[in-house]
Amino acid sequence: MQRDGRWRPNRVLVGVFVLLILVQTPLFAPYFTLAPEKRLFAGTPFSLPLPPLFRLASSDPSVIDVFGDAALEPRAAGKATVDVRLGALPVARMNVRVFPELRVYPGGQSIGVKLKTDGVLVVGYKKIVTADGRGVSPAEDAAIRVGDRIKKVDGKPLKDAGELGHLIEAAGRAGRPMTVELARGEDVLTVTVRPLLDPEDNSYKLGLFVRDSAAGVGTLTFYDPNTRIYGALGHVISDLDTRRPIAAGGGVILPSTVSDVDRGWPGRPGAIRAIFPEEGKKIGDIEKNTPFGIFGRLTAVPTHPLFRDPLPVAPADEVHPGPAKILTVVEGDRIEAYDIEIESVFRQDAPSTKSMIIRVTDPRLLEKTGGIVQGMSGSPILQDDRLAGAVTHVFVSDSARGYGVFIEWMLRMTDLIPEVETAPEESPARAA
Repeated sequence: MQRDGRWRPNRVLVGVFVLLILVQTPLFAPYFTLAPEKRLFAGTPFSLPLPPLFRLASSDPSVIDVFGDAALEPRAAGKATVDVRLGALPVARMNVRVFPELRVYPGGQSIGVKLKTDGVLVVGYKKIVTADGRGVSPAEDAAIRVGDRIKKVDGKPLKDAGELGHLIEAAGRAGRPMTVELARGEDVLTVTVRPLLDPEDNSYKLGLFVRDSAAGVGTLTFYDPNTRIYGALGHVISDLDTRRPIAAGGGVILPSTVSDVDRGWPGRPGAIRAIFPEEGKKIGDIEKNTPFGIFGRLTAVPTHPLFRDPLPVAPADEVHPGPAKILTVVEGDRIEAYDIEIESVFRQDAPSTKSMIIRVTDPRLLEKTGGIVQGMSGSPILQDDRLAGAVTHVFVSDSARGYGVFIEWMLRMTDLIPEVETAPEESPARAA
């Protein structure tokens, strides 16, 4: 009897030891190889399937609670830890960040984009031929560079390229130099330059080509019914000549109607052709031009033709390979859902512009467009009845495939997550 009494506690210890060894085996490892941090939205439950005898425990049930043995219920914004336990023994730990509850409408609408630069952008030099036959650019001689933004002239803030032309002409007629304030990256510089008379049209110039805006067509990605905050495009708008992101100085988005589609082929990306039937009627303002798209506020919240209620959003680490849909317009202003496959997902702990590779599988869209075309940038990606991301780029070699960005990264560019911080058509360059 004494021998049996001693053996029973030992069997318990052996059993626990065996279970702990099993936890490290390939059979059980997937349950306990947890990400260093899990991001969830309040109000959207999450389940972590566990084998028998294991359970979850939260360090702060007011932030994230556990119901059953393996389901998490995010309750309020904050941070907590969740342990996987065998009895009272923790075998794995996960840090959880809960964002405020958030539901937004997916977009899909075709939009016209008119973005103004912050200042006047220098996109090239214009040589002025002097009487002795030399080609001269006073601006280049004064060390003004392509990519600089002219912010002020003689201390006066610039509104547009037309105003710059008037100031140059006035200084030239008066025979005086101009003081020009430039933004070059994060630096602010001041140079002095004297306008030169161009005999070609008998007007004074600095020997520059400049631009003050960009325009194009894209797709609305999401909008919040409470704040009217929207996001679109999923990628930055860059200047066509300098290939550098445009520093936004305001702008608007407009209603757009798709008039035609230039079908994409391997080696030749296609494009959506659209018109702005209500040129003067803006539907929103542009406040930011970021690597993850343009952002601002709508003038009013539109009624979505496909969704009565806003949708939950998928955290970046819950987007997975498999079937999904995109919403986009390829004819008129009718939003339609098309089947795609998320082929691969890049696990990212911090925002990055290329989050997943997608492939269009819907025969209707393949027949109409060949897959992804310019102007579809920003088309929302839906997976598991949640907004998961946005289309950003097409593969030149395969128009059916392209990149997408996680919707979480786009949302972080806005105030909707408060604790976390298409190749455009250009306006004609004009000489100055």
